[in-house]
Amino acid sequence: MTESLRPLPVPTPETKHFWDGTRAGELRLQQCNDCQHVYFPPRPFCPECSSRNVQVVVASGRATLESYVISHRPHKAFTGPYAIALVALEEGPRMMSNIVGCEQTPEALQLDMPLQVTFEDTGADIHLPLFTPVGASL
Repeated sequence: MTESLRPLPVPTPETKHFWDGTRAGELRLQQCNDCQHVYFPPRPFCPECSSRNVQVVVASGRATLESYVISHRPHKAFTGPYAIALVALEEGPRMMSNIVGCEQTPEALQLDMPLQVTFEDTGADIHLPLFTPVGASL
């Protein structure tokens, strides 16, 4: 794998479990043991009740497309237009990502369409979670 042209995250102690999970092919979230709230992005306390009694859970990887914008601005990491998406994870949290494995057009990117996580190896020990339509072949 060649080095990624995307700007890449730098894992911190608070996000290490998330990036370790993506490298293992898992989408890891956190859940509060006191109020059961599941959340993203990673942090050491529950954003709902402020408890520090939290655990890491493996998400299903299933999501739906909640919103998106198709960017036509040139970027060295992308060829052609690319979708910047807000996906709603089955477990409740939302996350920003890109949609891959389909045309980057309004006809192909339907709101509420079912998605599945896939991971892109950037070659820099970071695997990025991206989403593809259910049934699409990469």
